[in-house]
Amino acid sequence: MKKFLISCLRNILASNVEVSMASPRVALPLPVLPEAWSGDKDFKSVGALSSATQRNIEPVGPHFLAHARRKRHHRTYSEDERIQAQENVKKVEDDDASEISEPEDPLMLQRDAKDWKGQDHYAVLGLSKYRYRATEDQIKRAHRKKVLRHHPDKKAAAGSTEDDSFFKCIQKATEVLLDPVKRRQFDSVDEGADVEPPSKKQTQKGNFYKLWSPVFESEARFSKVQPVPKLGNEKSTKEEVETFYNFWYNFDSWRSFEYQDEDVPDDNENRDQKRHVERKNNNARRKKKTEDTARLRTLVDDALALDERIKKFRQEDRKHKDKKRLDKEAEAKKATEDAAKAKEEAERLKKEKDEADKAEKAEGKKAKEAAKNAAKKNKRVLKSSVKDVNYFAESGNASPAQIDAVLNDVEMVMAKIDNEELAALAGKLSSKKSAADVKAVYAEEITRLVGAGKLKDGEAKTLTS
Repeated sequence: MKKFLISCLRNILASNVEVSMASPRVALPLPVLPEAWSGDKDFKSVGALSSATQRNIEPVGPHFLAHARRKRHHRTYSEDERIQAQENVKKVEDDDASEISEPEDPLMLQRDAKDWKGQDHYAVLGLSKYRYRATEDQIKRAHRKKVLRHHPDKKAAAGSTEDDSFFKCIQKATEVLLDPVKRRQFDSVDEGADVEPPSKKQTQKGNFYKLWSPVFESEARFSKVQPVPKLGNEKSTKEEVETFYNFWYNFDSWRSFEYQDEDVPDDNENRDQKRHVERKNNNARRKKKTEDTARLRTLVDDALALDERIKKFRQEDRKHKDKKRLDKEAEAKKATEDAAKAKEEAERLKKEKDEADKAEKAEGKKAKEAAKNAAKKNKRVLKSSVKDVNYFAESGNASPAQIDAVLNDVEMVMAKIDNEELAALAGKLSSKKSAADVKAVYAEEITRLVGAGKLKDGEAKTLTS
């Protein structure tokens, strides 16, 4: 019976059926018959068998083929099952060799299953090159491949005396990586997926974009916001580069460090110790989160300092600012020159106006002086005109009283007329020699002045009577 069960288990393994140590097994026993039950008296038939029919049967199916194979190769049951299992394992390995195949580290095969937190789960399953990018299907296929190779029953059948420690490592790795929460916790601290940033010397000698792109792609796995902007290349625009660095300077990381927590006691008796360990773990997580944020900030600072595009954009901005400054200075200089020219023009016009006003004033003064002199001359003509006719005295010299009366009337007439009228009157009087002609001219002028309302009738009578 024991050999039969082992044979069944091997057949299951050979048929590519995954075996999980953690899967539950439910035993369903047959119901117990009553103690007084008897087959002879209590069995009741519910039907009758039909009559036998003669039929021809051909040997077909997997069991006949297995029987034929054993007869042909002269194998026993155990030998044939062992060889078939090896062939199935080889077939599975060949099928997955192109995708999930990598050499196994001898030290890894000797790992202690109890130290499962210290193991590299992806390396245990042969998924080192995929890591956080490995799909659920790849993990299941890798698990099946490892189980077929390292199952304890297979090793026992092959005569190996090794323990099942590495098999337990495989089972634990599969358990962690197929659980989304546990896998996320492991990915958070998976150093195997980290890409070491290049040094300043390496960056200066190599291609900045090829060296730094894998670094940011590795860090991008921790971003809550997806997709993450790419580093780009030398043809990236200023807006794309600014968007990239702004994203990383405001990076929102889901990364946590629960996987590295100290194990919390499960017993209910030591609650104080449990709370102490939980506080210790929380403080350690916060510290590691702070350190990781500082590390990422330093990494972005280093990349920014070595990015030639930033230098190019800064030079362009500087040129643009210098151009604006020079344009502004040129505009200010032009405005100053225009203001100076305007001021010079205003001063010139003012000077010309002042000179013109001065000349005009001089001419006016000169004309005024000339008019004044002409008025004086004309007044002398008027006074001389009455003096030449003896102040209208008929005989002998005129008396002082008559002279004063005539001169007063002449002064009155001169006071009532302007310079032009004075000149006209003087012109008329200059050609008159007789007293009658002179008096006639005065009489005509006085009549005009009276008509104009400048003199009253009866005034200046010495010049009219």
